[in-house]
Amino acid sequence: MRTAILLAGMLLSSTVLADANAIGYVKTLNGEASITTAGKKVKAEVGTAIFQGSQLKTAAKSSMGITFKDETVMSFGPDTELTVDEYLYNPSQNKLKLGSKLTKGSLNYVSGVIAKLQPSAVTVTTPTGTIGVRGTQFAVRVEE
Repeated sequence: MRTAILLAGMLLSSTVLADANAIGYVKTLNGEASITTAGKKVKAEVGTAIFQGSQLKTAAKSSMGITFKDETVMSFGPDTELTVDEYLYNPSQNKLKLGSKLTKGSLNYVSGVIAKLQPSAVTVTTPTGTIGVRGTQFAVRVEE
């Protein structure tokens, strides 16, 4: 019995630690999507954690919305692939950065605290260029 309780406690604490490193969460989902982090692919569900380095993918006829810790909102349309390359959110130390790579599909972006405090700290790279955020909202589509 003690072993079972100890094992359950260790599993719970590792989940809590993993979520402590989360930079955002899936807030909305229609259809199917996946999140791959450190080579581990999981089916996306509302509440699934997003981490630095996570690759987000939506299937055909699917959409997903995520919210980052700084209240940045990203919404993805069907057949979209985006990787969160960099994320730093420590405004008290002026450490702010959100860098992502959209390789295909569509993205609607609404600025959070990072872009409001330091607009040049937010970039979205596409196969043909880089978007520097200077406003509060934009939409972009990358076609094959």
